[in-house]
Amino acid sequence: MGGRLVELFLVSTLLVSVSEELNSEGQHLLELKNGLQDEFNFLSNWNSADQTPCGWTGVKCSTSSGYQPVVWSLDLHSMNLSGMLSPSFGGLIHLKHLDLSDNEFKGNIPKEIGNCSLLTFLYLGANRLSGPIPEEIGNLFSLEEFVAYANDLTGTLPRSIGNLQYLRIFRVVENAISGNIPVEICRCQSLQFLGLGDNRITGEIPKEIGMLGNLTDLMIWKNQLSGFIPKEIGNCSNLENLYLQNNGLVGRIPLEIGNLKFLNKLYLHYNELDGSIPREIENCSNLESLALYENGFVGYIPMEIGNLKFLKGLYLYSNGLNGSIPREIGNLSLGIEIDLSDNYLTGEIPAEFGKIKSLRLLYIFQNQLTGVIPNQISSLRNLTKLDLSNNYLRGPIPYGFQYLTEMNFLRLSENSLSGIIPHQLGRYMSSLAIVEFSDNYLTGKIPPHICRQAKLIRLSLGFNKLYGNIPTGIKNCVRLETLDLVGNRLTGTLPSGVGNLVNLYSFQLDGNKLTGPIPPEIGNCTMLQSLQIVGNHFNSELPKEIGKLSQLIVFNVSSNFLTGQIPSEIVNCNRLQRLDLSHNSFVDSLPNELGTLSQLENLKLSENKFYGNIPESLGSLSHLIELQMGGNKFSGEIPRDLGYLSSLQVALNLSYNYLSGTIPLELGKLALLEVLLLNNNHLSGEIPTAFESLLSLVEFNFSYNNLTGPLPAMKLFKNMTSCSFTGNPFYKGNPFLQVPLPKSCSAIGGTELWKPETSIDMETFKVSFLVAYTIILLSLVLVLCINPYWRQAWFYYIEISITSCYYFAIDNLS
Repeated sequence: MGGRLVELFLVSTLLVSVSEELNSEGQHLLELKNGLQDEFNFLSNWNSADQTPCGWTGVKCSTSSGYQPVVWSLDLHSMNLSGMLSPSFGGLIHLKHLDLSDNEFKGNIPKEIGNCSLLTFLYLGANRLSGPIPEEIGNLFSLEEFVAYANDLTGTLPRSIGNLQYLRIFRVVENAISGNIPVEICRCQSLQFLGLGDNRITGEIPKEIGMLGNLTDLMIWKNQLSGFIPKEIGNCSNLENLYLQNNGLVGRIPLEIGNLKFLNKLYLHYNELDGSIPREIENCSNLESLALYENGFVGYIPMEIGNLKFLKGLYLYSNGLNGSIPREIGNLSLGIEIDLSDNYLTGEIPAEFGKIKSLRLLYIFQNQLTGVIPNQISSLRNLTKLDLSNNYLRGPIPYGFQYLTEMNFLRLSENSLSGIIPHQLGRYMSSLAIVEFSDNYLTGKIPPHICRQAKLIRLSLGFNKLYGNIPTGIKNCVRLETLDLVGNRLTGTLPSGVGNLVNLYSFQLDGNKLTGPIPPEIGNCTMLQSLQIVGNHFNSELPKEIGKLSQLIVFNVSSNFLTGQIPSEIVNCNRLQRLDLSHNSFVDSLPNELGTLSQLENLKLSENKFYGNIPESLGSLSHLIELQMGGNKFSGEIPRDLGYLSSLQVALNLSYNYLSGTIPLELGKLALLEVLLLNNNHLSGEIPTAFESLLSLVEFNFSYNNLTGPLPAMKLFKNMTSCSFTGNPFYKGNPFLQVPLPKSCSAIGGTELWKPETSIDMETFKVSFLVAYTIILLSLVLVLCINPYWRQAWFYYIEISITSCYYFAIDNLS
């Protein structure tokens, strides 16, 4: 009896131990966990002591009557897990739902996944998985959704995908998949979403794509596709979104595109498509966004585009479209953004744009449009961005523009606009950031309220006919980064309020008539990188506060009436690359610290009143490519250190000074130098034979010094005019200089101009010329008095000529 009890006890103990052992699916999951890093312990309750994994984080089980519970769902998304995926997945044969997305998994997708034949949803997106998609994926006959976007998958798409008859979504965008699109994928008759964008897929779009009658989204953007868009795509009658942009597709848009009645977005931009835009596109009656930009489309914009009643975005820029803008475009009553820029469109801007009340962006720049800006655009109260620049528009800026309260970006530059800028511009525009009206014929004053809302970032009014003072309200432009007022007729002084422009990095006032000192408050603009005030009437000394502009790269104050010394504080501008102080009245010697501006590339000090020695420290400017110091009163010897300026290329100009001594032979090391001007000094001795190494030299002048001895054996010397040597003792006695002195160079060093020999009596010539000129002038005045039309035309062309000459002079001075 006792033995029987012992036997029963042992059997019961064995049964208990078997029932308490973790089932096989749990063991497979533990194998998976062992290969992972779980930084935040999301999987802490995955315990080997459990009988089943059904209570574990991310695990869901199903129980059927008479059967043990089985794992049907594993959801580990967004748990910051990392590591390799284990082949043990293949043991989860009841799995229908697997979500591992948004983690840091790496390595290959295990081929054992093909054993999960019941799998319906497989989400692997936003990881670091690599390698190819395994062919075994074709064994998942129940698969409906495969999502593996944003990984590092490579290889080609498996042909076995064609086995997945229930597949609805296949999304592998943002990987490195290569090869062709397999024709077999077109057997997936249930496919609705095909996302292959941002990969390295090559070849053509298979014409069999037309077999996918249920397809709603075709995303093959940013690949390396070639060939034509197949006309069979018109058979995908349920297509809503077609993204083929950023490829190498060629040819025309197939006319069959008009069969896609449900199409919502058509993106074909950044390809090499050509031909005309098909009129059949009007049949895509649900189209909301049409992007055809950066292709080679030509011909007219079809008027049928106006029939797309739901169109919100129309992007046709950077093509070769011509003809006029169709007036039917005004029928796009829901339009939000229209960009027709960078084409060859002609004619006038249709007033019908004023009917699109929802319009926020209108870009028509870089075309050949004529006529005036229609006043109807002033009624677009939601307009935030308007760019009509680079056309042939004339007439005034519409008065109503000043009341476009939502305006943020307004560009009208490079046209022929005239009249005044609306006086209240900026007053009611709470978000105005960009204003560019440069290169027109605008007159009047700068609007006083242009900075009223303190949001302006860029103000460009250069090359107009604006006059008056710079408004004191400029101080409110505290966010301003670029201020361009070049080539106007502005007068008065530079307001001290510019010191409030602490974000300014480019400040250009060239070619105006501004006077007075440069205000010391300019030192507050510590972000300034470019300060150019060429060709004004500024006087007084440079403020020492210039030294606070530590970010300054370009500083050009040439052609003013500035005086005094160069402030020593300028050496604090240690990022300076271009320093131009030429054509002023600066005095005193140069600060030796100029040699510490190690980034300097252009140094122009010509036509001032500097005196003293040239600092030897200038030889430390290793990036210098141009050194202009002519027309001053420098004395002493030429520093030998200038010969170590190995980057010097454009010019070394020391002419018209009082330099003495010999020409240092070190200058022969300037192998890149193209122009060398040493004329009109007191240099003596010989021209160094080391100059034979100056093979890049194309222009030089040693005239009017005290140079002696033979010339170096340079072919260039032999081919140059004697003007470059005259006024030196060596001029006589050099065989190849024994030619008559050209008359045009006789005045280079002397004060007397050459008087030409002529058989004509100059007094008689002058009297005859004056009489003839008077007769012509009186005849012209008489004709203009008689004919008012000719008179009006005459004065118009006189004004145009004066303006052209003015801007030509400004361009050359700057």
